[in-house]
Amino acid sequence: MRQVHLRACHLCEAICGLRISVEDGKVIGIKGDPEDPLSRGHICPKAIALKDLHEDKDRLRLPIRKKIDKAGLISWEEIGWDEALEETALALVKTLNSYGVDAIGAYFGNPSVHNYGMLTHQNNLFRFFRTKNRFSATSVDQLPHHLVSMWMFGHKSLFPIPDIDRSDYFFMLGANPLASNGSMWTVPDIKNRIKSFKSRGGKLIVIDPRKTETAKVASEHFFIKPGTDVILLAAVLRILIFDLGADGVELKSIIRGLDKVKICLEKFKPEWAETVTGIGANIIRRIAKELYDAPSAICYGRMGVSTQRYGTLCQWLIQLINVVTGNLDKAGGSLFTLPAMDQVPNTRPGGFGRTKSRVRGLPEFDNELPASTLADEILSSGTGQIKALFTGAGNPVLSTPNGSKLDQALETLDFMVSLDFYINETTRHANIILPPTSPLEHDHYDLAFHINSIRNTARFNEPVFEKPSNALHDWEIFSRLGELVATELGLEPRPKFSPAELVDNGLKSGPYGEGKKENLSLEMLRKYPSGIDLGPLKKMLPERLQNPEKKIICDTKEPIEALSRLPVEFEEQSGSDLYLIGRRHVRSNNSWMHNFRRLVKGKNRCTLMMHPEDMEKRDLRDGNAARVTSRVKSIEVSVEACLEIMRGTVSLPHGYGHNRKNIQLSVAETAAGTSCNDITDERYLDKLSGNAAFNGVLVSVENIKVGEK
Repeated sequence: MRQVHLRACHLCEAICGLRISVEDGKVIGIKGDPEDPLSRGHICPKAIALKDLHEDKDRLRLPIRKKIDKAGLISWEEIGWDEALEETALALVKTLNSYGVDAIGAYFGNPSVHNYGMLTHQNNLFRFFRTKNRFSATSVDQLPHHLVSMWMFGHKSLFPIPDIDRSDYFFMLGANPLASNGSMWTVPDIKNRIKSFKSRGGKLIVIDPRKTETAKVASEHFFIKPGTDVILLAAVLRILIFDLGADGVELKSIIRGLDKVKICLEKFKPEWAETVTGIGANIIRRIAKELYDAPSAICYGRMGVSTQRYGTLCQWLIQLINVVTGNLDKAGGSLFTLPAMDQVPNTRPGGFGRTKSRVRGLPEFDNELPASTLADEILSSGTGQIKALFTGAGNPVLSTPNGSKLDQALETLDFMVSLDFYINETTRHANIILPPTSPLEHDHYDLAFHINSIRNTARFNEPVFEKPSNALHDWEIFSRLGELVATELGLEPRPKFSPAELVDNGLKSGPYGEGKKENLSLEMLRKYPSGIDLGPLKKMLPERLQNPEKKIICDTKEPIEALSRLPVEFEEQSGSDLYLIGRRHVRSNNSWMHNFRRLVKGKNRCTLMMHPEDMEKRDLRDGNAARVTSRVKSIEVSVEACLEIMRGTVSLPHGYGHNRKNIQLSVAETAAGTSCNDITDERYLDKLSGNAAFNGVLVSVENIKVGEK
């Protein structure tokens, strides 16, 4: 009998509503859910791949343990859950007792935030291992957003959300929402939202070294030299404050320290910014004036500005522009969400620089160290050296800078365990892999991305399929490991509650819960499987601010000092080299999505985009093999001639490189590509936060002659 299950897609930040048709235990169709109040029926090609993930023959169903024979050949054997969990718990406790707690490291990939069991129950295990050596995808992605939100608004998760549906002007830097479906901005159906925005007279300005899919539908697009966005933003802010007198209008009474920012802006004249960025001084002035004059306006930047040398300064300047133009906490500008399960008042606000990494002295943020130094902490001997590593839903060999170095480091560990359902480039180093249930086999509430949503909505979905009898959910894996570790240490484990129970409590105590007109609970949400609409984003300041002063803090010491140093330390790089940037495709998000035929079919997408004039200088033709070299390594890749990329810039997508030994990703291996993170530099970081700087990496490109090895 055919059944239709309603479900939110968990594969990217858009969390689109789905209608999944099932017959005889098989998925026979996936369509958008028109009743979902957020996505309104929209889906992208990734959603269809949920069927492929659930049915993938490469997906692990039971725990496996690595075996190495006398010849050094690797194989894997299935083992029972009891044996796998006991062996894991004993190995972690042994490491703790032998070397201390910091000898245990942990890395969590970004799928962790798409699955609420990973978020709610990690601490069932790690409450016993309060190691300094925690790492995650945060520091190769959105760390600057968290840090700026903590500094300015008092909490790491208070993100101003672009209100494009009511805006008049949009100044967008280093973002490509037509490929990403929004990023740090849950905004499904963005293509139609941009179309509607423009049809009512809205103007979209895109700044990017590549004419991206979003740039092609923009009102105007301007190329910018990679890594110089901070100069453009500072110049725009200078014009707004010095020339136009922008001071925050209605926000003025709750702004602290803007005068200190103004002192630092004197040298950022648009004429100097033109020589650095390549964008004309007249254009910079016009953009500033249009931002100032627009009835409502947005300044927003994402991966292209976050993952570069001045990523945190960029995000700080972006929010200052929104503040001084009066467009923060304003309809049509940027507003804060009020999610049904509101974690902001009930979670730590975050902390920065309270400890440093052992080897390179990089600052922690929210009890995590920058992932760029994970390999150092494994390879460098001494007290606190990582001897055992736990990875969860991550593939840092492909997703962190200088992945080859980390690849080599993982070989030296005494013990490694991975919570993952694939043998990939990272988990192939594990001693034990613990596979959780398929996403369609567990219930779902999105804890993370309602915080970033363009509207306040809520939805809870039941599993599409029953959990197999021999399977465990990820939260059950953490719970059982925690119980075993507690027994070994003679301590009490955490009481066992399911994620659904925790969500129910959170909904009832939240802003729409018991005693409120919505009277929201899990029981109520179950009656509305397409979700419920809790309304548009609204003005919430100063009440929503989480610092004691209830002020927008503009004069935090670290960015003020960094801005003051910027004119002196900003030097143009040598002329013969090229700048490497990344790129995103709507059919790809994480490396494991390359194991689905429908998402990788078609022409090769792992190519080095390069302007024809740069190719000609290097005797390259379209489709030639080229050697790309950075400080850390050389790789070989096919070149794609592209008029839509700035001269002096090359672009290579992330997540590829499925050509390492002993992985089991049968589809991905046929479209292996090359890992761009084999040439990104673990020493090239955002100076303020320690976030990885993937964009603006200096590389050289040369032709590989026929017959050359």
